[in-house]
Order: sequence, then structure tokens, then C-alpha cells
Amino acid sequence: MNEFGTRYRIGIFGTSHGPCVGARIDGCPAGSRISEALIQAELDRRSPGKGAISTSRMERDKLEIISGLRKGKATGGPIVGLVRNVDTDSSAYDAFLRVPRPGHADYPATVKYGGHHDHRGGGQFSGRMTAGLVIGGAIARQVLEKKGVSLLAQTVQIGKVVLKKDVPFSIADRVVRASAVGCADRATAEQMKQEIIRAHEERDSVGGVIKCSVIGLPVGVGEPFFGSIESLLSAMMFSIPGVKGIEFGSGFKCASMRGSAHNDQYIIRNGKTVTKTNNAGGILGGLSNGMPVEFRIAFKPTSSIARPQMSVDIVNRKPVELEIKGRHDPCIVPRAVPVVENSAAAVILDLMLQGGFA
Repeated sequence: MNEFGTRYRIGIFGTSHGPCVGARIDGCPAGSRISEALIQAELDRRSPGKGAISTSRMERDKLEIISGLRKGKATGGPIVGLVRNVDTDSSAYDAFLRVPRPGHADYPATVKYGGHHDHRGGGQFSGRMTAGLVIGGAIARQVLEKKGVSLLAQTVQIGKVVLKKDVPFSIADRVVRASAVGCADRATAEQMKQEIIRAHEERDSVGGVIKCSVIGLPVGVGEPFFGSIESLLSAMMFSIPGVKGIEFGSGFKCASMRGSAHNDQYIIRNGKTVTKTNNAGGILGGLSNGMPVEFRIAFKPTSSIARPQMSVDIVNRKPVELEIKGRHDPCIVPRAVPVVENSAAAVILDLMLQGGFA
């Protein structure tokens, strides 16, 4: 399935080396003011070609809105947005139908589709497809911001380099957008950059962790069990290529805590009911509790590396040494920051529409 959401739905289309990639968005409230320039700004954050820490593929990712907006407002009909694929080189990919790349979807996709899928550049399994998620999410966040809801994703780990301090939301938002790696601390960001460069020089790759925060969410957003904030955010996040883990609030640390330490005790602050801690990550019973919704996403190292690796010729059933050529990110985390941020916005707006909050 290439669609996600209930009241606010995003359907993605295209392939990595096809004519274009994009999204069809259903459910944006009619009359909502939507700036194409703000959507473009989010696409620019995700776009490739940013020096040694990114792929050398150069895509301008210029937004084209085909329908759904008129005079800067949503019409109530489907919003269709796309970006053209320009800088494509598919010459290296035919071989992978026969000799699948380790860490990629080549082998299961070949079996599932009988070799008929568009395998160029990873086809529909490519990170290039996340441009559609950014388009849909960048529209959603403009609706959310008018409701006082803001989102911020930031890189908190790349390889062995970890951000060890919390930076206030207002400061982090500004610094993250100016950072090549999406980190809220400049000194740590430089260390992260060097970590990526070292992996690239060693013909290898590196993974990392992105933290995302949602602030200003009213109490009670979400639905019990299958429609919980955790359920839907997790489903969306695992739709992003390369994601291998997610945790909310204290996450896996809660397994070593006692209830007396993990429970977030209620207090009154500035006339509002809040909690002293936020181990729950702003979610109780699948519903927002008024605290910031906080979660962390783990990304694996980029699968395409220049080092020789072992695979098999699936026709002759013989072992083959494979050396992948092409243009690939040595670390996908920096470009995934706006993907996480905007994808989360789409989920939150969907839940707010379901609950009558938007």
C-alpha cells in the first residue's frame, strides 16, 4: 500500500529513477493557507548534493503543485505535488537483479514481483520516495502551526558521536536548520560531520539516531489501542527507509526502572496540570497528556558501501564478490531529519482531525 492516514491521507507515487516522485494529499481542511515556499524550504532540507557527507547526486527538487491549492489556500480537493528526477544514472542497477546487494530490497523484491519491478536506484524502495512524505508533512505542519502545535527533529547521534545535552526547543530549532548534520549543538555537529567523513574515506557508512519533539499538542489527542499516537507514529516512522528502531520517552530504559521512578507525577505549573518528568514521552493510554511528545528513531548505516561484499548469483546459485558503484550517502541521518519531522506532522494532524481538534 502506498497510502497512509485516515482523515489526512498521504499517497506517494513515482520511483527513484522514473520521471518524478511526489504525493497526493487528501483531507487538508478547505481554506487552509498553504505556502508553497514553505513546502519548498522543507524539500531543500532533504535534497541531496551537500558535499562530502551526502550523495553527489544533484537534484534541485523544485516543487510543482498540480492541484488542490488556489490563491494560496487549500480547495478541499486532493493536493498533488511532485518533484522531477533529473540527475539519474541507472547504468549500474541491472546487475542487481541477478546479484542482489546486501542490505537492500533487491532480492525479496525480485522474488515478489518476478523481476518486473522498477529496480533503478532502488525504485519504490528508495529513500528518494521520502520527498513525497516531506511534501505531505510540510502541508500538515502549516495547518498545525496555526493550532499552536510545533515539531522539531534533530540528530542526537551519528555513529559513536552522541549529543549529551538538551538544547531548549527555541534555540535548537534555529541551530538544527543551519546545521549540515541537523544537530542542535555546533561542537557536537562538527564531530558528527567528521564521523561521516571518516566512514566515507574508509569506503564505509554509518548510522545514527534522530529525536523528534511535538509541543503544544492539546490533551486527549489520539485513539485507544490501534489508533494510539505511538501506534501510528511508529507505523509512519517504519515507512521511512533505513529505520530500525523507535522509542518514546524513556524508551527501553524503562525496563530497568521501578514504577516509583518511571511514573510522571502531576503538578500545577503556571495554572496548568503538567508532570514533573516526561518518561511517558507525552503519551498515556495512547493519548497526549499535555507534555511534549518525544520519540527517538534509530537509522541503520547506509546499505550501499564501496567495500567488496559477498552476495550470490541467484540464477547460477554461486557466490559472487560484489563491489557497489554509484552515488550514495555515507550517512542518511542528516537528510532524514526533515523526513522524520514532516512525516510526524502528517500523523499528528490526522489524529487531531479524527478527534475534532483541527
